[in-house]
Amino acid sequence: MWIPGVPWWEAVVRAASIYLALMILMRLAGKRTLSQLTPFDLLVMLLLSEAVSPSIGGNDDSIGGGLIRATTLVGLNLVVGYATARSRAVERFIQGAPVVIGRDGKLFEHVLRRQRIGRDDIEKALREAQCELPDLALAVLEPDGQITVWKASERAQRDSASGGSAVPP
Repeated sequence: MWIPGVPWWEAVVRAASIYLALMILMRLAGKRTLSQLTPFDLLVMLLLSEAVSPSIGGNDDSIGGGLIRATTLVGLNLVVGYATARSRAVERFIQGAPVVIGRDGKLFEHVLRRQRIGRDDIEKALREAQCELPDLALAVLEPDGQITVWKASERAQRDSASGGSAVPP
């Protein structure tokens, strides 16, 4: 019950391998997959958890083995958090970079398709920003999957207040 059925290092290697593989898969899945889970996305995430569970544990159902695997996963998450906080390059690699999806009243359809952003998603973001498409200054898909919208009228007010032609941050 308490004694792992496999060597401790095997539990660490299994947990680390699955963690890294899932991190790569989630990164390849795209920003929108991680941001706003639809019922289908939630189902996939739950099934993914069930699918990899035996690979992490192998034939070991012991409490000790479970604690080793859990500690490995939490430790890896801390290491990734530490690395992303200290290195811009690592942060960009792990989390991705913002993507401009629209500017000056126009949406970039090819970018929306490549990022798998539905028309409903961009329209929702425009509504939340109380922005009509002709008043769009800049729309950005953030690394966390959120869509940030700047209105041209707000940019004009900010420019006149600062005395320059500042571009939205």
